[in-house]
Amino acid sequence: MRPQCYPSANFISVEHLNFLQVLITWQSVMSLLRPLLLDVVPTIQQTAALALGRLANYNDDLAEAVVKGDILPQLVCSLSEQNRFYKKAAAFVLRAVGKHSPQLAQAVVQCGALESLAICLEDFDPGVKEAAAWALGYIARHNSELSQAVVDAGAVPLLVLCIQEPEIALKRIAASTLSDISKHSPELAQTVVDAGAIAHLAQMILNPDAKLKRQVLSALSQIAKHSVDLAELVVEAEIFPVVLTCLKDSDEYVKKNGATLIREIAKHTPELSQFIVNAGGVAAVIDCIGSCRGTVRLPGIMMLGYVAAHSENLSMAVIVSKGIPPLCTCLVEEQEDHLKAAAAWALGQVGRHTPEHARAVAVANVLPTLLSMYMDTHSSEDLQLKTKRALKNILQKCTYLPALEPLLQDAPPNIMKHIVGQFSKVLPHDSKARRLFVTTGGLKKVQEIKAEPGSLLQEYINTINNCFPEEIVRYYSPGYSEILLERVENYQPVL
Repeated sequence: MRPQCYPSANFISVEHLNFLQVLITWQSVMSLLRPLLLDVVPTIQQTAALALGRLANYNDDLAEAVVKGDILPQLVCSLSEQNRFYKKAAAFVLRAVGKHSPQLAQAVVQCGALESLAICLEDFDPGVKEAAAWALGYIARHNSELSQAVVDAGAVPLLVLCIQEPEIALKRIAASTLSDISKHSPELAQTVVDAGAIAHLAQMILNPDAKLKRQVLSALSQIAKHSVDLAELVVEAEIFPVVLTCLKDSDEYVKKNGATLIREIAKHTPELSQFIVNAGGVAAVIDCIGSCRGTVRLPGIMMLGYVAAHSENLSMAVIVSKGIPPLCTCLVEEQEDHLKAAAAWALGQVGRHTPEHARAVAVANVLPTLLSMYMDTHSSEDLQLKTKRALKNILQKCTYLPALEPLLQDAPPNIMKHIVGQFSKVLPHDSKARRLFVTTGGLKKVQEIKAEPGSLLQEYINTINNCFPEEIVRYYSPGYSEILLERVENYQPVL
């Protein structure tokens, strides 16, 4: 049945709105709805505000039409005077306009909405608080200037009070808004910390509500990421070992946000990474990587890389905790290049310290995979860069020759020099390695390498050749078999 062109003001369905969108210009729609905001019947006011919110929520063009129609000042003026139903609808309009872009969010700020929304955070009705917190979050998430405006309106202490309310939905939105404020700069995160948010957020890590845990872990991550001091404050709230239970949660986003929090703490200093290792964090993250797929793995992969990068001992902790096999699995299994790049980077951080570290990575047979990805023209630029750096980091320390030898066949010159360089360091001092190098065909492969005269690669080849008798080197040189055959043909036997 075809909808009416002019439905009753207290029943405006989505179908009616869609019909209006097709039939009338946006400005006409706004001019029809705006007078209804001042109607004497409260239900009509609320429904008109809700209709405007739905329109503004649809796309940024409609949201801009709401701004140009001078509707926002009218909503803000009546926000503190109307009943709870109107307040929720008005906050929905402000949220719907502000979510699309920083420019539209700035328009909401300029009409004085932040102060009114902050007052709504003190409302008796939890639904009004929730709607106001949601609107503030959508404004704050765009950039640091808008986030600072939310702070200046006095919203942060009230949001901290909201996360202490019994209503789960209000807790979720308040935690999300604190996360949106904290993410932009250390100063904004410090403002949230100064309001006492960390202690209350930390207490909710074990809340059974998965959606709340997502937001709590996100907020703590956004605080911890900025500096050592802020990360230490989060750790001092005794989130370990409690946060490790989130890595086993059935909700994928809880897992991901938990791993992100641990990563943001681990990246700062060796001391913080060591604290996480001592709490069992590395082993828990490794288990988490093994139990999930896709982007959920990413923060855990990066966390292992950050821990390993700090020192030899921390890298060895990753190795001892059996962290290399899951990283290799991610490198092979994952389809997205950014996940492969992260795994390659992490493996490079594990193997870059000493020959022992490099050997631990090399024996996992990951070097051919890294080389293949680096040389694959379909690999993204970032993946090629990360695999190249990982290969360089590992090869420069690796003295385990059986892992290096397969690379002699296909490696390009910029990688080959690191491979051959390691052979030139080991072979002069190891007779068994020299014998094995000949019998496995390594010496023959080296003779087939075409190096520029006077290059570093040529110097390495010369060093290797000097480790063997001249006739052996000559025997494995390209074309020597033809020379021998020619000598056979030209040989005159003595009769």
